Amino acid sequence: YIQDNVLNQNFDVDSPNQVWLSDSTELTYGVNNKYKVRLSGVLDLYGRRLLSYNLSATETSAAEIKVFQRAFEASGDVHPLVHTDRGSAYTSGAFNNFLGRYNVTRSMSRPGTPYDNAPMERWWNEFKLRWMARHPLAKTCEELVRLVEEGIEYFNHHNRSAQRNGLTPDEYWSEAA
Repeated sequence: YIQDNVLNQNFDVDSPNQVWLSDSTELTYGVNNKYKVRLSGVLDLYGRRLLSYNLSATETSAAEIKVFQRAFEASGDVHPLVHTDRGSAYTSGAFNNFLGRYNVTRSMSRPGTPYDNAPMERWWNEFKLRWMARHPLAKTCEELVRLVEEGIEYFNHHNRSAQRNGLTPDEYWSEAA
C-alpha cells in the first residue's frame, strides 16, 4: 500500500479539513527515561491544529487507526487528503482499508524525505522543545498522559502565531467557519 506523494510539499491550504498530516514520535518517562511510548497525531494543515492524538506502547496500525477514528469523529463528514510517511503502520492493509471507508485521497512522503511532512515534523519538534523539555520529566505513565494533554491544550488553544495573524489554531479555525 505505497502511495504517491500527492501533497508534494504544497503546504498552503485555504480552509480546514483539506489536508491532514499524521506521524508519531517517541516520548519517555520514568527514572532515566526508562519507559517509552509513541504519541501519534493527526494535524490539520489549516492553522496547524492537532485534531486528535493517541498514546500507545508502539507504533502499530491499530494505534494509527484509533487516532484517525478520533479525528473523523471530531470532524464529521470530511474527505481530506491524508499525508503520512511510509512507516509500516501507514502502509498496512488494515490502516489503508480503514481510510478507504472515508473516501480520502492518500499521499505518502518519498523514502527518506522528512521534508515532505515538514509541518507535522515541526509540530512534534515544537511540542518537545517548547513543552516537554520545559516541564519536569514524568515519573509515571499517568503523569506523562497529563503532561501531553496539557501540552496539546496549550498548542491548540493558547499558542499564537504570526502565521495565523496572531491567532491560536482554534481561533483561526473559528474564523474559517
